[in-house]
Amino acid sequence: MFTRSDAEIFVPDGLAPEAALARTTHLAVGAHQDDIEFMALQGVLDCFGRTDRWFCGAVVTDGAGSPRSGPYADVTDVGMMAIRRAEQKKAAVVGEYGACVLLSHPSGRVKDPQETAVVEDLRRLLRATRPDVIYTHNPADKHDTHVATFLRLLAALRSLPMDERPRAFYGCEVWRALDWLNDDEKATADVGRRPNLGAALSSVYDSQIAGGKRYDAAVAGRRLANATFLESHAVDATDALAYMIDLSPLLADDALDPAAFISAAIRRFEDEVRGRIGRLVAPASRME
Repeated sequence: MFTRSDAEIFVPDGLAPEAALARTTHLAVGAHQDDIEFMALQGVLDCFGRTDRWFCGAVVTDGAGSPRSGPYADVTDVGMMAIRRAEQKKAAVVGEYGACVLLSHPSGRVKDPQETAVVEDLRRLLRATRPDVIYTHNPADKHDTHVATFLRLLAALRSLPMDERPRAFYGCEVWRALDWLNDDEKATADVGRRPNLGAALSSVYDSQIAGGKRYDAAVAGRRLANATFLESHAVDATDALAYMIDLSPLLADDALDPAAFISAAIRRFEDEVRGRIGRLVAPASRME
């Protein structure tokens, strides 16, 4: 179905792959193994334990380039690919995913603007799943492979007719937070439900955690910080909140440049900051 021979569709409940993909309602497309669980927990929670909603997680890269230390310091790239693939499958079992798709592209190919195979694989995935909601990396992320994954997914989505595009399209936090978005532009998700599930999904990735990156603690801390600092004059409504940016304008208008889209949001944030300072700064005459 996909361009690479080592691509795989893993279905935790054993349904035929085509049927498993077809039942998808919520799709997350991440660059690496673990990105999905860190950024798209809302989709997992919304589908968990239900038969009318199904979550599908798709990982674009093969995981070969991850940093490693401790017990994983001497693991080869090939060995790390196998470990991370197994970890992603464990997460799919824990989260009761409808399907887990491993496209297995080298990171360098994902970042190559001239590479067509990644876009084609994502287009095939979209045609097979036809999700209502898609989660992916936000365009202001600082990781090149994350931004490239977003761009390849956007290209695949824009290759579809308007009536085949998702109802909702969100960019999520991983290698950059979205607290700089103005509050009225933040899409927020209460991910404090089933805290044990969120913790279990993050902790599956031992190769990253024991290998030198405490992503599990960092992601939990970000979610708590989001919940606490969203509103200064109200008590917290949840212990864990995810911020997302609504990317649907990029699907409504194929001429809208993603860099211009993000730049406009940054300018609105700048205007908000300048406006607040302007309202509160003392007149020059009072400072004399």
